[in-house]
Amino acid sequence: MFITNTETVPGKQIIDCYGVVSGSTVRAKHVGRDIMAGIKNVFGGELRGYTELLNESRDEAISRMKAQASEMGANAIVNVRFSTSSVAAGAAEIYVYGTAVRVE
Repeated sequence: MFITNTETVPGKQIIDCYGVVSGSTVRAKHVGRDIMAGIKNVFGGELRGYTELLNESRDEAISRMKAQASEMGANAIVNVRFSTSSVAAGAAEIYVYGTAVRVE
């Protein structure tokens, strides 16, 4: 599955367009990450626990989007975009969306 944030897949021609596909996940922080984040917030530095959480969330959202595109018969997703939002205290959503297409 080709995934790109551009309107086309370089070297390929779009032959079918299936429409918008998306994937999302909502993740919450756990106490251990919150404690370490609080300490890092005081002294500075990367919040690695949150970085890992966001990486895992992004991968899961992409996987769900790809599954939806595959079910439609697509072999590529173009114009991919990401969005994040706070859903509740301590929980955030990562949302990814794009256009499912077939390329040759």
